[in-house]
Amino acid sequence: MTTTALPAPSRRMSPVAGLRNAFTLTWRSLLKLRTNSEDLLGLSLQPIMYLLLFTYVFGGALGGSTHKYLQFALPGVLVLSVVFATLGTGLMLNQDISSGVFDRFRSLPIARSAPLAGAVLGDVVRYAISVAITLGFGMILGYRIGASPLSAAAGCLLLLTFALAMCWFSALIGLLVKTPQGVQWFGFLAYFPLVFGSNILVQSRTMPGWLQAFVKVNPMTYLTEAERGLLNGGPLATPVTRSLLWALGIFLVFAPLAVRVYRRRA
Repeated sequence: MTTTALPAPSRRMSPVAGLRNAFTLTWRSLLKLRTNSEDLLGLSLQPIMYLLLFTYVFGGALGGSTHKYLQFALPGVLVLSVVFATLGTGLMLNQDISSGVFDRFRSLPIARSAPLAGAVLGDVVRYAISVAITLGFGMILGYRIGASPLSAAAGCLLLLTFALAMCWFSALIGLLVKTPQGVQWFGFLAYFPLVFGSNILVQSRTMPGWLQAFVKVNPMTYLTEAERGLLNGGPLATPVTRSLLWALGIFLVFAPLAVRVYRRRA
């Protein structure tokens, strides 16, 4: 008796089916967040630590009073907290690949890019949690939104949009590096100059001239200025436009690269 080998199932799927697969795995990512108390605790404590440290250690020296500095610094702390939170995308991707989870996904009749897209989309909830905790605790300390509720909501949406673009950069690091420790090392190596070489915590005019040249073209500077305008009131058109353009550019560069690397590994 002879047997005929069946052809391997095709991995090509319609865009609708691919989106359905991605949303299913997004839900998996959200369930992981609910069951991982350590990750949730880190998301909660990190922005609180930033606010307490920067407000009460540096506030009096940099802003004249802790309240004035809190009004200035909180939009920047929002940017700092959410941008660093995007590093979690690369860490979790790397852990899933190292543990063999993505090998199991490979055997399922789903779109090949669905696990990657699901991980990225699920992390948007992590960013939203970070935004909510930072704003909420800031208000407990005395921060007050100086713009309209609609403007403040637009500020949160802009921040989440930028974070969604940045997480593709984090995903690329997670796919290229072999270990979670390597993801942290290379991630911080890339993130620290961007985050702290900006006007997140201090006015750029107080920096040396050579550093101001970098700060003025740093995307984190544009995003922070946009957040201050949307939350505190102030100029909006230029920083918001530049922030959106940077988010689009980061997405167009790193999302295709991350998908290409993922398909090679998957």
